[in-house]
Amino acid sequence: MRTGLDHGRFDEGRAINYWELDRPLERELRRLYTNDEFEWAEPRLAEFGEIVGHAIADNADYIDDHGPELEPYDAHGEIWNRVRYPAEQLENDRLAYERGIVADAFEAPPGRDEPMPLAHTLAMQYLLSYADVGFDCPVAMTAGAALVLEKFDDGDLSEYYDALTAREYDDLIEGAMFLTEKQGGSDVGANETRAEYDEQAGYWRLHGEKWFCSNIDAEGTLALARTPDAPEGTAGLSMFLVSHSDPASDETPSDGPYTKGDRLEDGPLEPDAVNDQRYRRLKDKLGTTAVPTGEVEFTGAKAFLVGEEEQGFKQMTEMLNLERLSNAAAACGLMGRAVLESAIYAANREAFGDTIDRYPLMRADLVDMTVAHEAATAFTFEAARLLSERERTERRARADDAASATADESADDAYRLMRLLIPIAKLRTGRMAVDTASYAMEVHGGNGYVNDFVTDRLLRDAQVLPIWEGTENVLSLDVLRALEREDAHEPLLETIEERLETVSHPALADAAETVEAEYEDLAAALATLATEDGEYAQLSAKRLAHYVFDVFTAALLLAQAQTGLEADDETKSEESGENTQNGRVALIARRFVATELEERPARGITSGDRDVLEAFEPIVRGGPVDPEILSATAPADD
Repeated sequence: MRTGLDHGRFDEGRAINYWELDRPLERELRRLYTNDEFEWAEPRLAEFGEIVGHAIADNADYIDDHGPELEPYDAHGEIWNRVRYPAEQLENDRLAYERGIVADAFEAPPGRDEPMPLAHTLAMQYLLSYADVGFDCPVAMTAGAALVLEKFDDGDLSEYYDALTAREYDDLIEGAMFLTEKQGGSDVGANETRAEYDEQAGYWRLHGEKWFCSNIDAEGTLALARTPDAPEGTAGLSMFLVSHSDPASDETPSDGPYTKGDRLEDGPLEPDAVNDQRYRRLKDKLGTTAVPTGEVEFTGAKAFLVGEEEQGFKQMTEMLNLERLSNAAAACGLMGRAVLESAIYAANREAFGDTIDRYPLMRADLVDMTVAHEAATAFTFEAARLLSERERTERRARADDAASATADESADDAYRLMRLLIPIAKLRTGRMAVDTASYAMEVHGGNGYVNDFVTDRLLRDAQVLPIWEGTENVLSLDVLRALEREDAHEPLLETIEERLETVSHPALADAAETVEAEYEDLAAALATLATEDGEYAQLSAKRLAHYVFDVFTAALLLAQAQTGLEADDETKSEESGENTQNGRVALIARRFVATELEERPARGITSGDRDVLEAFEPIVRGGPVDPEILSATAPADD
């Protein structure tokens, strides 16, 4: 049985193994993976957690102060489009990619007959984001680009797919998604980039500007453009793959696309090897320094059509599903680091004669930060489970056409709920990451506001998470579309109800009663919006998205707590009567319900409730759960 973690033995949240310290990720992956998948993955995640906690975390701090630089022209004034990276970033690239952070979810890794679920790349991105959310951006887009080519390419771009999913760094290219244009922003249908087919060259050529291009020099960039005579709006957009280098140039290596490492180790491309585009500048961003983000002007850039014309927006939404979950996983990883740094600092910082984690206010704050992190992780990886289930089913169906009818039906069942949960996961966790990182800075006091301490970077990096892949308003409208077009409320309510029906333990009774009442109110809210006009629905969309998160997460945590308590009852020591670690989830579920769903008279001040102080040791430090804590508020048996 795990004992409580002594945060006081650490000086800071680095030079440690993040996997070994992260209980919610382990719990979620044990739930998502099959037994053989988890048995294979655990030592590899432990190795990666060690690497992220040491080399990658150290490099990330240096990169934050010495980020990529753009050299747009060579000495002769020719377009160069060279991005110069610090050596520490190249080392981080190699450390992450060669451990299968992308490859393992697309190609069967050594020792397995089939790829790991997409949840595996999200789990590794989660751990990576303990160290650097900025670096996770290109990793996520590399996985997203690979997913698009896997689903929609007819084989013409297999060389690029193989490079996106390569295990050896020297064979690897990274992905990117050039979506945003200055005049459109989130209104993708307003995109003006044009695509014209060059009969003589046998390529499409793109003309136009892209305004916010992260991982600007990627060799596997996906971009949307409008072909001649295509209709206006999103219906007329097609998907193209655009590389940094000119695919027709003799300077391009014959054995595959040009890579970031090659550009730096072997020298820059010759001017005539650069694709017909211009990198105007890199953005001077608040955070996420590791990923170069800039403005790109296509001036006849050679491009390859992905799949069919005028299907680009549909294809891009498939990438967005994974990107949004990557954003949520990154938010959860950043929250984990913020909580860890806060707990370590509070265990070491002395004030008024004691460490500050001995004081009730700080204990309550650390409990609530931990509960928020675990709630975000549970919701995110439930959405990841649905995405993984859908993609694995479709992958098997493509390999076996005879199974496609059954597979499509099964994938559709998961898709409707997934379609609702993914935008909510991204919406809520991005905001939670900002709040958690901000409070971690406050825990550190003045030091937390200084660049010498990682909390400064955590907050700067966190602030992009509500913006990348759609703001809260955009995502809230996407929630309405999922309800209207997919009838997503049906699997949502059914799933919540099924989970609540499993909850029977006395220690969970009060919380379950609260959630059941909120479930009925949520159903009423959904019914109301179905009958209201569009303006009122939009006005309520953000409140609804957060409401769904709260009720769904509460039911999910209670169901997990029920399973854990049942296991505890079976394995409880007859001599000591102590509960095992599983009782901890019950405390987390109850605290989440209390803070997010309970209506408490006088803000709870008159209740005399001190449960959060008793829950500090098991929730924050992960110590064993005293049965008296669980039974303190449980109703007596009749």
